[in-house]
Amino acid sequence: QVQLVESGGGLVQPGGSLRLACAASGFTFSTYIMSWYRQAPGSERELVATIRSTGTVTYYAGSVKGRFTISRDNAKNTLYLQMNSLKPEDTAVYLCKAVGENYYWGQGTQVTVSS
Repeated sequence: QVQLVESGGGLVQPGGSLRLACAASGFTFSTYIMSWYRQAPGSERELVATIRSTGTVTYYAGSVKGRFTISRDNAKNTLYLQMNSLKPEDTAVYLCKAVGENYYWGQGTQVTVSS
């Protein structure tokens, strides 16, 4: 059974940090391209960052470049997103996506940036 389970979201003040994790199971994580997306209320789903199976980062959205860092630990089957200098406009549900032989989505974790 394939699972992608996000964690680490929550309420944080502007300027704060959060580290999201996406735990994968049921497929060969190390061979999949992994991405973080986010979706704010009333908005379309937005690609935030992408990392290849080898760990090479191939994309950051312009709005997060320099503030967010995507990484992965293939030994732990886990994807991460370190988010620093958070802004209210970063408020969204953050989801991970796996793309390879098939594609899979997680359910998401809520991130709220507010004072």
